[in-house]
Formats: sequence, C-alpha cells, structure tokens
Amino acid sequence: MTPRVGLTTERLAQAGATLADEVGFDRVTVSELARRFDVKVASLYSHVKNSHDLKTRIALLALEELADRAADALAGRAGKDALVALANVYRDYAREHPGRYAAAQFRLDPETAAASAGVRHAKMTRALLRGYDLDEPDQTHAVRLLGSVFHGYVSIEMGGGFSHSAPDTEETWSRVLDALDTLLRSWPPAP
Repeated sequence: MTPRVGLTTERLAQAGATLADEVGFDRVTVSELARRFDVKVASLYSHVKNSHDLKTRIALLALEELADRAADALAGRAGKDALVALANVYRDYAREHPGRYAAAQFRLDPETAAASAGVRHAKMTRALLRGYDLDEPDQTHAVRLLGSVFHGYVSIEMGGGFSHSAPDTEETWSRVLDALDTLLRSWPPAP
C-alpha cells in the first residue's frame, strides 16, 4: 500500500494528540483519526499499525513535549525553585493538554520506554534531587514520591475533585509543594 500524499506518521501523531486533547486519550482510534482527515482507515495503515501504535506515538510526542518544557523550566534552578518549576510544568501541561497528559501516562513496552523522553524526565528529576543530598535508594523513592504526588494531585484536580470546596486549589498546591520541599530536606535515613 502506498502512503497517501500529505499524510505522515508525524502528522498523524500530532493530529492524534490534538484529538486526544479534544475528546480524551482513551477515545483516540485510527478510525476516528481517519474521519478527521476524511480518508479511509486503510489509508492510515501505511503510517501506523493500529490504534495501540497510534497511542504509543502520541505518548512519545507528549513525553517529548513535557521533557522540553521541563528542561526549559529547570534551567538555572535548584532546590525548592526547581521542585516548584518541575511540578508546575506537569500541572500546566495537564491543564493545557489533558489528552496529551493522559498519553504521557500510557504504558510503553520496555524497549520503547528506554528510548523515549521518559528517560530525560527521570534524569531531570534526579538532577533536581541532588540539591536535596539524597543518595540511592532514597533518590528512587523520592522520584516515585514526586511523580505520585504530582500526578495524583493533577488527576484529582482535572477530574473536578477539588472544585466543590474552599480553599482555592492554588493555595493547596503551594502548600503541597512546601510540604514536599520540607520532607525532601529532612528525608529520613534508610533503616
């Protein structure tokens, strides 16, 4: 099958990411994308294998975008400033691109994950944690803690879980980041 003129794997991934932001990552399919391009589904199969392949490509795009934003935000920062900058990158990205943010959580096979920008995320987080003087295995524990807190807060907030009560979520977010900074500064030694 010859590729349709104007369609590329990159263009489909970008369109899929836009579609994910509009309708939700879980609703992205090759069929839905074909409707958007007003082409037959078969026209897309020379560029993507199936919906899983498409979602993987969207996930890779989202991870790359997030890593680029994080690198820019972290440049020249350390300690709490770096922590807040990284946290805000994730939160802002989720607000601006909810479908892409969901895609960044998509489970990748080990080989794809190892070649993805997810590796950059881990390295940047570990670099941030060097400012807190954490050694292994505490660094790994802290990477997991930060990812859990950032993703958990953002997911609950995006789902409307905090919208029914005061105080404002900005105040809570600030206090969560203060608490993380305090915890990281006084991280207990391994038993």
